Amino acid sequence: MPFEKFSKGIDIIKKESKDILYFIFKKDNLLLYRNKEGGYFIPSAENFKNLREKPGKLVFIGRYDEQNCFAGELINRVNNKNNIISCKLRKTYGLIGLELFRIAGYAFQIITWDKNSRYCGRCGGKTEEMEKEMAKICPKCNLISYPTISPAAIVAVIKDDTILLARAKRFRGKLYSVLAGFVEAGENIEECIHREIKEEVGIEVKNIKYFGSQPWPFPNSLMIAFTAEYYKGEISLDEEEIVDAGWFKATELPNTPKKPSIAKDLIDWFIKKNSL
Repeated sequence: MPFEKFSKGIDIIKKESKDILYFIFKKDNLLLYRNKEGGYFIPSAENFKNLREKPGKLVFIGRYDEQNCFAGELINRVNNKNNIISCKLRKTYGLIGLELFRIAGYAFQIITWDKNSRYCGRCGGKTEEMEKEMAKICPKCNLISYPTISPAAIVAVIKDDTILLARAKRFRGKLYSVLAGFVEAGENIEECIHREIKEEVGIEVKNIKYFGSQPWPFPNSLMIAFTAEYYKGEISLDEEEIVDAGWFKATELPNTPKKPSIAKDLIDWFIKKNSL
């Protein structure tokens, strides 16, 4: 059964629930329950009762498989007793599967937004939660705020039988990936792609084609993926952001992102395209 988000016009919290799932965070660590067989699960109501420290606030985010889902954040250190462990959110994909990873990512976005929107950005008044949708309203000036989404373009640039990969300063180790950048005010996605690629590596592209999209909760991105063809120019690095960049064949790829990143999907597409 797919995840049902709490949203306008959907009063799903009043439905009967066979259990509750708690997506609890300490910074960017997600709390997981580990059973005796070594399996990892999102804590249920029974597991939650055994937590020595409880979140200061729980936010209802929706329903999954007839279970009500809540998100929360711990203030103090995580107590690892009662088979409750904490794990970096990025690493939970291999432990809990894609569907629960995506719900956990959504929960992390909501918790981050809830924490950052306690006061109105216009007048400074304390905000209040709206009853029928995931939003907050300022009782002083009536400004309504919704969870923040930051769109970003991510692009696989192809030149003959090679793909453009770059190593950003922010990457750990010697990781290389396709280029990406946030959409700026006043520009469309295509303009963002041309600008980011020109700024970061100095080349120009053509034949931009949509590939797919992915919510990326670190903390509030929407990754919109494309493919593009090399047009002209020589690689010239923006040394403030990029350490190295180059053209790589499918059989000579460096260390690249792992699942569930859409960057991995783009690179896998390139590998398949060049293995036919």
